[in-house]
Amino acid sequence: MTTVLYQDATGTAEDQGLFRQRLLDALADSIAAHGYRATTVADIVRRARTFRRTFYAHFSDQEACFVALLTEANAQMIRQISAAVDPAAPWTVQVRQAVDAWIASAESRPAITLSWIRDVPALGTAARRLQRDTMEAFITMIQTLCDTEAWRAVRPGPVSRQLAVMLLGGLRELTASTVEDGGQVGDITEFAVQATGALLGPAAAGRP
Repeated sequence: MTTVLYQDATGTAEDQGLFRQRLLDALADSIAAHGYRATTVADIVRRARTFRRTFYAHFSDQEACFVALLTEANAQMIRQISAAVDPAAPWTVQVRQAVDAWIASAESRPAITLSWIRDVPALGTAARRLQRDTMEAFITMIQTLCDTEAWRAVRPGPVSRQLAVMLLGGLRELTASTVEDGGQVGDITEFAVQATGALLGPAAAGRP
């Protein structure tokens, strides 16, 4: 298969995959510096040191670039959380492992985390579809992580979709409000561990 090359603003040639990543990284940098709403395609192109025509060869518009950035970021977060949890550990340890991984991922790119929570709901159809798809992916992750011997020993049944939505919504809002108030995402760690344990643990499983 032939690899299509684009010429960048510095005169060097890179393949499409590298250029696409440069554009995504440039958008992430601009969001960190100015926020998504203040970012323009011109900002992305300037930070990526390339041409507008290169941007539009990869993305139909800025929102499409944003959706691609968040798709990758959320998929990476799910992989990190899933990899951090030891299914053979006691359920309380697994809760802390999952929360610690969530916090570490969010702290690595707080501006992206906040933009994902605050900016996406106001965008178009593709962004709203991403929001739904990502929520379903996180729900599946929670249900999968809780479908082990350690969890089945304390929960008589699987984690319901409704319970997972409540947990995810609460963590997302708490994360956003903490960052907006000038705090660190890590500030919510202990409360997040307690809340997650309360929602998913044996006390919650025993309620009607």
